[in-house]
Amino acid sequence: MENRILGLHHITAIANNAKRNLDFYTQVLGVRLVKKTVNFDDPGTYHFYFGNENGTPGTILTFFPWEGIGQGTNGSGLATHIGYAVQKGSLEFWKKRLDQFNVKTQENEIFGEKMIRFNDPDGLQLQFIEAPEDNRKVWTTEEIKEENALKGFHNVTLTLRKADPTLKVLTDILGYDLQKQEGNRFRVATDAIETANLVDIIEDSTIPAGRNAAGTNHHIAFRVKDDTILMEYREKVLAAGLSITPKIDRDYFYSLYFREPGGVLFEIATDNPGFTVDEPLNELGTHLKLPKQYEGVRGKIEGVLPKLS
Repeated sequence: MENRILGLHHITAIANNAKRNLDFYTQVLGVRLVKKTVNFDDPGTYHFYFGNENGTPGTILTFFPWEGIGQGTNGSGLATHIGYAVQKGSLEFWKKRLDQFNVKTQENEIFGEKMIRFNDPDGLQLQFIEAPEDNRKVWTTEEIKEENALKGFHNVTLTLRKADPTLKVLTDILGYDLQKQEGNRFRVATDAIETANLVDIIEDSTIPAGRNAAGTNHHIAFRVKDDTILMEYREKVLAAGLSITPKIDRDYFYSLYFREPGGVLFEIATDNPGFTVDEPLNELGTHLKLPKQYEGVRGKIEGVLPKLS
């Protein structure tokens, strides 16, 4: 089954302030800063990777914190909600903890799963969902112990004017199966992996188009084992009549990008070579790592990057 899509690899979002973003995710939510690098196309901007202890695909939320970019607008054509898996019984802990940091939460239930929802400081819509058995290795802090720590992604929700064209991509190309439908909400799943394996779609023909800026998701990435399988999926996407990029080396994985018919930017990314290619596991996120083409101007880049302390 390793030549299949293995659920979500990562999700990339946009923030308005690097230090505030870093502090919220590491100090309030307690996830690990797995990698501190820069945007490949804009090296004066950080690219943060947050995840679990090992930086496992399916736990990685990344950010482009563009200073002062301003507020984005969630709407059609975007991944609008990120669902994190938490252990059953931990929602009370998270409600109390978020309240301590003046973060308002709301209780809800989707497809029978209990959850709380809230926004990060930029307005990114997050959901903590009591998931079934999840054995992923978590990152813990002094205040957030193993029983409450975030496991990684449970699902991601796309908001679209029409569900069918995107459902066709997810099922016919990426190998997901339509699992459930309640009203205008659809859920597809893959059984190739047990976690980070769900995509939800909200269909709303009246919702305005979203606008990418702070508080919105830039793209979602699906996971494959290696770049041989990656290129097999490139042929599948091309055969379906969709445009897709050549293979791109992102230092920690290889990627392809294409825009699905509903407007959401999809990426397919590999497990190899992984986040320990340039830092040992115990030092992940502690050094500023630059793409090799920028090492020669490290001093200049360090001089323009926002201060984090």
